[in-house]
Amino acid sequence: MASPVASAAGRAAITPAQIADAINGAGMKISAEQVTLLTDVVAATGSPTLTVESMEPWGDHRMKVRLDCATPEECLPFFVAVSLSNETTATPAQAALNQFLAGKQGPKSVVVRAGSPATLLLDGGHVHIRLSVVCLENGAMGQKIRVASKDPRQTYTAQVIDSAVLRGNL
Repeated sequence: MASPVASAAGRAAITPAQIADAINGAGMKISAEQVTLLTDVVAATGSPTLTVESMEPWGDHRMKVRLDCATPEECLPFFVAVSLSNETTATPAQAALNQFLAGKQGPKSVVVRAGSPATLLLDGGHVHIRLSVVCLENGAMGQKIRVASKDPRQTYTAQVIDSAVLRGNL
């Protein structure tokens, strides 16, 4: 029997196995049993290409992971919780998180440069906005920098997520 979510509007449920594959591809080795869906998540296709947008510690033995589909038309961004297995301690999990956040660069390396274009993800309440911006300052992973909309009327303070993505709050 199909789940009510999957049958609604011809959408396919995104499975914990698909999510685990995406997280494994980002460098943190987990199994599907460690993934907890925080809500029902669906995609326009049965096998969307998922990308890990962010990972952060969430309590003692969990990580909060934000995922998105590679093609925005396939699904909306969503969060999952990843339980760290008994064999996994906080140290390897933190190492995996740091490796994901820093990529192949050092923790203090500049990943965005003043004048470079980026996408600002603004979250607030029930609103999620993607906005094209220009960086006004150089920034390293996790650092807060100033950015401006393309028509320099609005400026924002945003946290550097990677070389082309920043996060801010409304």
